Formats: sequence, C-alpha cells, structure tokens
Amino acid sequence: MTQNRQDTPRKILVTGCASGIGLAQAKCFLESGDKVYGVDKQTPQAFSHPNFFFFKADLTGDLTDLLAQLPQTFDVICHTAGILDDYKPLLETSDEDFRQLWATNLTPVIKLTRHFLPQMIAQKSGIIITMCSIASFVAGGGGAAYTTSKHALAGFTKQLALDYARTGVQIFGIAPGAVQTGMTKQDFEVDNGQMADWVASETPIGRWAQPSEVADLTAFLASGKASYMHGEIVKIDGGWTLK
Repeated sequence: MTQNRQDTPRKILVTGCASGIGLAQAKCFLESGDKVYGVDKQTPQAFSHPNFFFFKADLTGDLTDLLAQLPQTFDVICHTAGILDDYKPLLETSDEDFRQLWATNLTPVIKLTRHFLPQMIAQKSGIIITMCSIASFVAGGGGAAYTTSKHALAGFTKQLALDYARTGVQIFGIAPGAVQTGMTKQDFEVDNGQMADWVASETPIGRWAQPSEVADLTAFLASGKASYMHGEIVKIDGGWTLK
C-alpha cells in the first residue's frame, strides 16, 4: 500500500466501517494521517486508533441524531455500507426484500449526500465515493433486488456528478467484483467452498479481490491525483466484465 500523507489531516466519513471494504478504507486513510469518522450498526472488533471516531447507527432509520453528532464538513465521503440479497430472482423476492435493499444500499447515500453536499460546494472542494458493484453494469452480480439497487446507485452517482461538475466537488463510484469479506463468507464455507472456487475460476485473473485492494483504489480517487476524472464508476473486478 502506497501511503499519501497529508500535511493537514483530512476528515473522512466512511459508512459500513465495521468490516470488509469499509474497514479496509478506514485503515488506509488512517495510515495516511487522516481523521476517520466511521458509521456502522455493528461495532468494529479489535480495532482502535486515536484518529478513528466510531458512531453506531442504523443507516436505514432516522439519521437526525447521527447528523447532529458528526462534524458538519468532510473532505471525503465514502458511501460503503451495503447488503446482498442471496441472489434471489424476482419471484423469490418480496416487497420487503426490495425495501430493505434500497433502504440500505441507496437511501442513506441520498440522505447523507444531501446533508453534506452544500458544505462541500461552499468550500469548493470535496470528494464523494459511492460503492457501486459489477451489478451496477451487468446481471448476475446479485439477485433482483441487489442488482436493481446497484443500478440505481450508479445512476445517482452519474447524475450527481453531472449536476455538480463545476462546483469543485468530485464524484466517483467504485464497482468491485468478487471481494472476500464477511458478506461473502458463506461462499467459502458452504459445500466446502465450491461457490468461491467457481467464482475464482470464472474470474479472468483467477482469484477473489481483497478489501485492501478496493481501499487502495479508494485512496487514489481521494488523493487529488485523479483531478481530471469525474463521474467515473471504476471497475475493480479482476476482468469479470470483460466476458
């Protein structure tokens, strides 16, 4: 991991920080000397840092109390919280399944962005990174509810980027393929990991990604070195969508 230490610590908001990609992002920013404000409904296990400030909250609920506790300005926001849907097709997916996926994968992104974007515009700087998916581009990366929610998130990301392109705020999305996290743990455990083996065999480079690899991409997008990129949803999928 290449560290890019800042002269002045930035304030970073990371949702879904308790595990997986969100935790890897938090650690990556902390290694760069930033202050990280993490939000999750689960508490990160065996992790602490003097510049890590954790807020326990369910992002599908009322965010009033959370927003009152958080700083009112951030330099970087990583919308990373999300859930899967067990790859269920439409006829096995209830209205409640759809509601839950949208309430987790999309609605908090809209609410938090609406709250913090005016401050970013006022200071003419800031970076917002949404956690999209290969399911934002193709079918098969999830079930009906997940794929729908991630397509919607990609649309939100692109429209947000276009609408505010001249404000000094940069908007990006990241679209991971198969990442080995707690969310995909059962793929490695059920039936002696047959699903994990199949996914690796179907991925052109022949393996799963690690959360740290997604965090490294996040660090680049948040570094200021991608200054002429805007509105891009960057795939990190081991070549999955080449097929």
